[in-house]
Amino acid sequence: MQIRLNSPLDMHLHLRDEDMLKVVAPLSSKSFSGAIIMPNLVPPVTTKEELIAYKNRILEAIGDDNFTPYMTLFFKPTYTKEFLSSIRDELTAIKLYPAGITTNSEGGLSGFDINELRETLTAMSELNIPLCIHGETNGFVMDREAEFISIYEKLASNFPKLKIIMEHITTKESVEALDKFDNLYATITLHHLLITLDDVAGGMLEPHLFCKPIAKRPEDREALREVAFSAHPKVMFGSDSAPHPQHTKEATHCSAGVFTSPIALQVLTELFLEHSSLEKLQAFVSDNAQKIYSNIEVPKKVVILEKKGFKVPMKYGEVVPMYAGEKLKYSILF
Repeated sequence: MQIRLNSPLDMHLHLRDEDMLKVVAPLSSKSFSGAIIMPNLVPPVTTKEELIAYKNRILEAIGDDNFTPYMTLFFKPTYTKEFLSSIRDELTAIKLYPAGITTNSEGGLSGFDINELRETLTAMSELNIPLCIHGETNGFVMDREAEFISIYEKLASNFPKLKIIMEHITTKESVEALDKFDNLYATITLHHLLITLDDVAGGMLEPHLFCKPIAKRPEDREALREVAFSAHPKVMFGSDSAPHPQHTKEATHCSAGVFTSPIALQVLTELFLEHSSLEKLQAFVSDNAQKIYSNIEVPKKVVILEKKGFKVPMKYGEVVPMYAGEKLKYSILF
């Protein structure tokens, strides 16, 4: 049995930099047509020169693969319309991080005063630049995303022409928010469709499943599955694949992130098949994203998956993937 996917896209991807970039970038570029690249390097990507230089390093790392890195800037409330206009042809979206909420987000936003954000968000609205948000407060870890919904609502109502992407949603409250405003959209990860907090910490701690936002309750996972398996037009696949060296995951201060790039399409295929939703997979991994990000040009690529066992390597470089050492039911036919 073979399954065909046309131009699959990953709308939330961490590629890191330097040696890590060289290891992980080809793992995405071989099987995806493109990806939204996160800007939270050290230091973060905030200028045109940094964005173009990072894009060139990605293109060098992937070689001849038919893959487009869709570049983003790290949000600053000082971006002017003049500056954004000058970079518009190179820029796909801007990523907003609350300060200190996740990996390399220390330079993020400390408050959400609409007046302080108005100039930049108005310019983004006028230039049709989507705003991607890591939506968590600094509250109790299980409540952070639900608490952030009021901020999404404030932004959506004050800037109705601004496309707002709720990144890697994990709660039923976020799913419910999707249909409250025309300009709210969302990405959903593979791992949040699979796991709950019980898988992370219900028995022995599983550091390679620890991520931010943390996995939630079974009822939250069911809400995510309902919109993903039905290919709700406002949701799209974003892996949030976040590589860290093994020694920083298996450590006292465990880094947050699940590395799924090498297995994403194989496991999604199996998951959608198990839930009698295979006909919706194409929309979830490509078609919806192309409609939401209406300005992107997507390379044509056909990915064929076949029912053939694939043993997941224990490591890629220094990074341990999800399902390391386990055998998957589907393989990508290269």
